[in-house]
Amino acid sequence: MLRSLFLYLSQQPNAKRLLVGFPPTRRLAHHFVAGDNLIDAAWVAADLNDAGLRASLDHLGEHVGSPAEAAVARDAYMEALSEIHQRQLRSGISVKLTQLGLDISEGECAANLRAVVDWAERAHRFVRVDMENSSYTERTLALVSKMRETYRSVGAVVQAYLYRSENDVRQLIERGISVRLCKGAYNEPSAVAFPRKADVDGNYVKLMRLLLKSGVYHAVATHDPKIIDETCRFANERKLGKDSFEFQMLYGIRADLQQRLAREGYRLRIYVPYGREWFSYFMRRLAERPANVFFVLKGALHG
Repeated sequence: MLRSLFLYLSQQPNAKRLLVGFPPTRRLAHHFVAGDNLIDAAWVAADLNDAGLRASLDHLGEHVGSPAEAAVARDAYMEALSEIHQRQLRSGISVKLTQLGLDISEGECAANLRAVVDWAERAHRFVRVDMENSSYTERTLALVSKMRETYRSVGAVVQAYLYRSENDVRQLIERGISVRLCKGAYNEPSAVAFPRKADVDGNYVKLMRLLLKSGVYHAVATHDPKIIDETCRFANERKLGKDSFEFQMLYGIRADLQQRLAREGYRLRIYVPYGREWFSYFMRRLAERPANVFFVLKGALHG
């Protein structure tokens, strides 16, 4: 029930206006968000690199309403690539297509994405195109596949809770496209997504095995210890090198697991979001772990 509530709030402008100005909410949000600007995120990425971890910077925002806003987002991503290149950070970027104008014009969105990926290719960096709710899945994967015809520095995200994901994974593997596999963080109807957590987990493991044995470099994005252990077991069983894939986790979540995987010699990349448009991202993190509400309430009592 709390999960559905937070996912609902993530899409409500009135809730955003109310909660963004609430100091305890901002304090907790900064547990998951590196800061309000690129410099904050770059320092976090540098610290992660010093600890032996890679990063993926994400300039927060989605569903822009005009070509001008989409151009601003495009330029912000290119600025992030420039900062990464100048500092020689071991980091790529993650982008959302609705932030680049997908709701306005697919052609304009494609042009914005191409500009970002072209910059990344020349700078020897990687662009991961994030997945949004299921109404965008087909168009997102089509754009990634189109970009992959020209550029190698672009990859996709697949959400294990969607019924269609096995077919998507098989097609992406055939095209040699790197996949970031996650469970999914949107409120999807049972017509398109597994409603039961056990089924989502089972499908995740199935897709993980398909990806790891494909010979393409993929990312296993999870904080679930059981799935992490199963991934390690499967990779060891198949005699896959620890450099043949990577784990990915979110900034501010399960530092204990991050440290464990780093100690064991696995590649680990941390997703580092930054920027002022943090509300929807934050609500989705609460939806994934409603226990975080306790910290908001505690902060309200002591703030």
